[in-house]
Amino acid sequence: MTEPELRQQVMDLIAEAVEAGARLAIACDEAEISAKTYNRWLKSFEESNEHIDKRTTCLHPEPHNKLSKEEVQQILNIVNSTEFSHLPPSQIVPILVDKGIYIASESTFYRVLREAKQMQHRGRSKEPVKREISTHLATAPNRVYTWDITYLNGPIKGCHYYLYLISDLFSRRIIAWEVWEVESAENASELIRRAIISEGLAKKKHPLVLHSDNGSPMKGATMLETLYNLGITPSRSRPRVSNDNPFAESLFKTLKYRCNYQPKGFSNIEEAREWVYDFVDWYNNNHRHSGINFLTPNQRHSADHGLSVLAKRDIVYKTAKLKNPARWSGNTRDWSIEDYVWLNPEKDSSVDNHLKETEAS
Repeated sequence: MTEPELRQQVMDLIAEAVEAGARLAIACDEAEISAKTYNRWLKSFEESNEHIDKRTTCLHPEPHNKLSKEEVQQILNIVNSTEFSHLPPSQIVPILVDKGIYIASESTFYRVLREAKQMQHRGRSKEPVKREISTHLATAPNRVYTWDITYLNGPIKGCHYYLYLISDLFSRRIIAWEVWEVESAENASELIRRAIISEGLAKKKHPLVLHSDNGSPMKGATMLETLYNLGITPSRSRPRVSNDNPFAESLFKTLKYRCNYQPKGFSNIEEAREWVYDFVDWYNNNHRHSGINFLTPNQRHSADHGLSVLAKRDIVYKTAKLKNPARWSGNTRDWSIEDYVWLNPEKDSSVDNHLKETEAS
């Protein structure tokens, strides 16, 4: 609906345009209304001398299928009875039907409860808690790390080694890794110390966020104490949500689908470590990552964030087009890249605000 003040302003502008010689239909198109709407507004103004939408003041007939007051009260009496007070409508309605009783649909039960302000958690179970998703923005390397632990098959069925792996959100570079025989907060604590030392972040200028899932090594007291001592902000996925740490999960898929991966198991932990060492070297230095426009993680992690490499690619393509323009129906390939990376991005309306806050910090 259009507010009275806006409606009056639009009508005045259209009338002014028509007086200046414009056609009514074209003037209405510019105002993004139809000529019929304008004529209806004009007729309404001539009758009442007010720019008011009559839909807000007219009497609306009640639907013929509306519940009567007695039926509404019957629903409230049922849901508040001793038999049903602990059950939701999704349980109440089938029980009544089994008794040969139909009063209203399940959705109607819920609507009546909402209107009576009785739409509360029913039963002795703990009320569900809605947790906000962890959202982080990386505008440069060493701002947001993600990490996780995955199984590596051992020499026999049921025997596993544990690969701990930390990667940078912005560049996708593997920052630190290790293979251990046990899963513990102490091992995780040692790995994050290695990561800080290898990247020279002991005296970091910008805050660092470490995102993980809700496993016990991630929440252990030793790990949390290490993070606080190093000035790192811990961040975790929502409980029982598998896709809140997508970059770590994607990296593990790349790892386990390598052609020389050992799905049947490594004979010992040293063999597992040697294989992961070779994988990390290949991944950081040779793997052209589709998420960063086919730069290698080390190129993206460099001082210029790989922009010089992309600029050279752009020159090669444009030179090729100049030599043989007939083979190009449009522009050359776009080698540009976003200068930030989201972890679990927010809605579009919040992106700009988050970018400003990150730049300010």
